[in-house]
Amino acid sequence: MKIVVLDRPLEKPGELDWSALHDLADEVVFYDHTDREEAAARMADADVVLLNKAPVTAGALRACPKLRFISVIATGYNTVDVSAAAALGIPVSNVPSYGSEAIGQHAVALLLEITDHVAHHDAEVRRLRRHTDRDWCFWDYPSIELAHKTMGIIGMGRIARTTAAVARALGMRVIAFDTHPTPEGAALAEYVDLATLYAESDVVCLHCPLFEENRHMINRDSLAQMKPGAILINNSRGGLVDDAALAEALASGRLYAAGLDTVEVEPIAPDNPLLSAPNVFITPHISWAALECRRRLKDTAIDNVRAFLSGAPVNVVNAPVAQARRTIF
Repeated sequence: MKIVVLDRPLEKPGELDWSALHDLADEVVFYDHTDREEAAARMADADVVLLNKAPVTAGALRACPKLRFISVIATGYNTVDVSAAAALGIPVSNVPSYGSEAIGQHAVALLLEITDHVAHHDAEVRRLRRHTDRDWCFWDYPSIELAHKTMGIIGMGRIARTTAAVARALGMRVIAFDTHPTPEGAALAEYVDLATLYAESDVVCLHCPLFEENRHMINRDSLAQMKPGAILINNSRGGLVDDAALAEALASGRLYAAGLDTVEVEPIAPDNPLLSAPNVFITPHISWAALECRRRLKDTAIDNVRAFLSGAPVNVVNAPVAQARRTIF
């Protein structure tokens, strides 16, 4: 049996141990990166494929008659045509939970940078700037207290529940919208409809997967429904947000600020309007990057392969039940 790894999450040499894959196959081939046009040839004689961001189209899948299983080394699986895979009888599994705490932590880190501008004021102190010798305190942006403000979370899964718990610890009221409310979510947030969430939230936080049904759900219309001066946090999927509409809302002052760990097209293009928009903070899609998270990501992806080979696949995202129960928001 042959396993092909089309690409892996970023790591320093020797940081992660992938040797367990060699116990599962006669041959294991690793690629650092795979472009769309390379995927079919590289998967042609593979029984099992693992990938992180490599695109796999319906055409590539049809060109690989030996392929039996795909394990996505990520939670998001929109780079794989999962419907085409299902039609061909190829299960696709993902890693549904590996970094809930760290990703929720990064959402709060983006929010706190907006409210306190720590990096900016650190840089100013290092320049030995001061107001006067007698009063050396200064600030270039208003410091915002989060207590008693409202955070609205769209998508109330594991990551969102981490964000909600921290928000509550800071004294915030938390409301949420999800197409599948759960008791776990209700313990941390009040479920409301989307219109109410937009209207009442001082902070809108996106914690939902991306599907065609919710692409650009943050657009001119939804931004116009938000409370004037609200803050948007997105470290979920860039395609949830219309970057041009968000840049306009920031430039007009309709939105106070945005904290983003992802944008519509990655890597970010030089002409992306968010690069010149005011009061926007962008990190390079690193919410998931803690070493502890990446170890769990790797281990679960390999466990997915092990479960499939044992005849009991887990974390399958393109089985009929999985498709019927997917959470759009």
